[in-house]
Amino acid sequence: MTEQQLPAWADPSVSPTALDPQGVSRRGLLRRAGLFGAAFALGSAATTPTPALAADDRRPGGEDPHLAYLVGDHHVHSVYSHDAKYTFSQLAAAGAEYGLDWMVFTEHSNFGHADFGAALEHQEILKARAENPRQLIFQGLEWYIPAAEHCTVFTAPGRHEVDVLTRFERAYDGKLLAYDKGGPADTDTARNEAHAVKAIKWLAAQRRSGYVDDVLVLANHPMRLGIDSPHEMRAWRDAAPEIMIGMEGAPGAQGAAVPGWRGANSIRGEYENKPSAQSWPGYPADAYLTYGGFDWATATVGGLWDSMLAEGRLFSVTTNSDAHRIVFDTWKNGDWQPGQTFDTTGKLPDPVNTDTPQPGSDFWPGQFSRTHVGVTRYGYRAVMAGMRAGRVWLDHGHLLDGLDVRLTRDRDRGRGVTLGGRLRVRKGEKLTLNVTVTTASRPNPQGILPELAHVDVVRGAVRGPVADRDTWKAPDTRVVESKDVSGRTGTYTLRIPLTAGTESFYVRLRGSDGKRNGPGYLGASVDPHGPVPHAPGDGDPWADTWFYSNPVFVDVEGS
Repeated sequence: MTEQQLPAWADPSVSPTALDPQGVSRRGLLRRAGLFGAAFALGSAATTPTPALAADDRRPGGEDPHLAYLVGDHHVHSVYSHDAKYTFSQLAAAGAEYGLDWMVFTEHSNFGHADFGAALEHQEILKARAENPRQLIFQGLEWYIPAAEHCTVFTAPGRHEVDVLTRFERAYDGKLLAYDKGGPADTDTARNEAHAVKAIKWLAAQRRSGYVDDVLVLANHPMRLGIDSPHEMRAWRDAAPEIMIGMEGAPGAQGAAVPGWRGANSIRGEYENKPSAQSWPGYPADAYLTYGGFDWATATVGGLWDSMLAEGRLFSVTTNSDAHRIVFDTWKNGDWQPGQTFDTTGKLPDPVNTDTPQPGSDFWPGQFSRTHVGVTRYGYRAVMAGMRAGRVWLDHGHLLDGLDVRLTRDRDRGRGVTLGGRLRVRKGEKLTLNVTVTTASRPNPQGILPELAHVDVVRGAVRGPVADRDTWKAPDTRVVESKDVSGRTGTYTLRIPLTAGTESFYVRLRGSDGKRNGPGYLGASVDPHGPVPHAPGDGDPWADTWFYSNPVFVDVEGS
């Protein structure tokens, strides 16, 4: 198929409006239900979206639209990354097999990619879109943040998507600029950290100007090396909160510690590092581990994620495959032609099959890790808008088929607000947190029928901006309710009463299959049965699966 023959959704000359028509409502989503696969989880049953309250509407209450959830992965690598091995077609086909509705290809920044790969991969993306019409396939970049780790950067499809990513890569990538140093003793740390903030502001300017329709940034595996300090993460968020929207709550490489596979010291997520001269010194040694497969910053109740939420500002969490090399896969990288290298081509040779399992730590996109985004219509912009609004929950091992969360005032009859939203109340008001769970209806890709054992409610006080930008604790956040749901199947709703005190707060959800838990990192009084690290080399991910949700904020009048 030539570019001239591409359908409208795959043609880069077609406007984003045509790609993402505003008239496709949730009714249209329901008519297309077969398009989205088994993982497409619906919210409530009405069909007409209702706009949320305007930001300046100070009346108590709040009402968000009905949502459908699209399942995706924002961190995937192909032969256009120097350390991966699969073609776009292989990855897109795998994502389709495992029920993904959207995915983002995020190749590593380097000179070969900037010089050659970005433009070449765009043609591959067009081909993958043509071959997988049921998926929304984004082009992105894994940005080496100056002075820190990595970020996913991705844009909405349009005429300038490749140009913006390439210009950004050349002007702001820490690896290409040698702006990688960020340790306390490095003389260039302040300059490099400032350049990261400048980069995010530049992306925001491209969106404001209309040069690109939309762009989002998410921090990847933030605690893997311990070099993303709390003050840096706050600075990135504050530079453009509508662009820098969150972080990976759980990294990819979840197959790293399959027993007997990689080695006796392997940890889920390849979180196998120790503090270095580049690490922020305020992190404890235990921060470099995963807990139930989740990053310490997310898994610790009252930890870094909660300390950011306690400021009253949304900061989302996600999960993904970080697909480079799949566990038990039999493909290997192909051989170079004489005289070729990645720097001169921007692409690895296509892989070849060996019929023998090859080294790897990752799962295919959608095979194990899934990010669910609430939308009111189908399309690229709708997914990005849902992520920006924080309408996000995530699970491992296909633990749930669906999750719908609504927080309402007891005196209201509306549907209330959902994940990422804000409910305005008066002090002392009675509230109800309605959590509708749809349990797994079929075996997951490992052949296991997942069973949810408990749903936990985490509540934290909102105290406003912190004085110390390196704060990583939220001392007034804890698990306030834990519901035993063992044996429950189908769709059911938990109704959890809450009372608004004198100060604003937030609530978020978490739950697991109940197979591995213990006192949380900050103690049993904060988190009596949270995720815990596994023994090195013995971290079967399918035997320890969790879901997490973004928060709902409650703004108390007069607080």
